[in-house]
Amino acid sequence: MAVDYAVLKKGGFMRQKQKNNFSLRLRVVGGNLTADQLAKVAEVAEKFGDGHVHLTSRQSVEIPFIKLEDIDAVKAALAEGGVQPGVCGPRVRTTTACQGNAVCPSGCIDTYALAKEIDARYFGRELPHKFKFGITGCQNNCLKTEENDLGIKGGMKVKWREDDCINCGVCVKACRSNAITLEDGKITVDESKCNYCGRCFKACPTEAWDTTLGYIVSFGGLFGNHIAKGETIIPFIEDHDKLLKVCDAAIQFFADNAKPSERFKFTLDRVGRDKFIEKILEVYNG
Repeated sequence: MAVDYAVLKKGGFMRQKQKNNFSLRLRVVGGNLTADQLAKVAEVAEKFGDGHVHLTSRQSVEIPFIKLEDIDAVKAALAEGGVQPGVCGPRVRTTTACQGNAVCPSGCIDTYALAKEIDARYFGRELPHKFKFGITGCQNNCLKTEENDLGIKGGMKVKWREDDCINCGVCVKACRSNAITLEDGKITVDESKCNYCGRCFKACPTEAWDTTLGYIVSFGGLFGNHIAKGETIIPFIEDHDKLLKVCDAAIQFFADNAKPSERFKFTLDRVGRDKFIEKILEVYNG
C-alpha cells in the first residue's frame, strides 16, 4: 500500500533520511507543556523512538525515529496524555510566545492566554504557504516577533497622573527612549519617542500613571533562507477584538493574494504593500 507522505507531513510527521523513520513535531502552544505531558512525551520517545527528543527553535518538541508502522500507536499514546501532533507544510503553524506578564516582571500582556486564543482560531488553516504567529510580552522582544509572518508585541500606553507624583525622577531614568522629562515639577511624555515599554510605570514608587495595555503588530517577517524584519504599519492597538480583526484581515489577504509556496512577505512585495496597508487601516479604523 502506497504511503501518502503529504498527509503524514500535514499531521506533523516529517520524513527522516533513514528510510521509514519519521520525526514527529508536537503542538506546543506558547512553549508550554505540563509535567504530565512531558512525562508522556518521554514515555513515547522511549517506547517508539530512540529515547531522545529535539527542542526546536519555535518552542516545539520533536520525537525522532518513529517507525512508519507505529504512527497510529504513537498518536493514540500521546492523546492519552493530552499531547497533540503539530503541523507542517502550507498552513498556520503552532503559535509561539514568551512567558508574558503571568511570570515575567517586564511583561505587559498575558502572552500565553493570547497564544492559546490565536492558536485555537487559526492553527492548521490551509494557506498557499506556511504562516507563523509569534507573541512577545514587551519591548525586550524575547520572542523576536518581527521574525514572524505576523508578530504581536505587548505594550503599555501611559498617562502621567500629577496628583500622585512625588517628582523623584525615577521614571526619567527608567525610560530607555528618552521620552520622559521632568522640569519644574512637571512630567512630560514625548509620545513620538514612547515605545510603550511600560518601564516608567513599573519603576514608579507611587504608580503615578494611568495605563492602557495593548498590542504592537508587525507584518511580513521572515527568518530562514531569506531574512526580513516585519513592519509595523498601524498604530498601537488598545482593543482586543480589534487585534483579532486585524489578524483575520492579514490571514485573509494572504489567502486571497498569495501564490502557492509564496511566503507572506513576498506576497506583500509582489501585490504591493500599499494595497495591504489600505486593507489593514480600513480594519483598524473601522
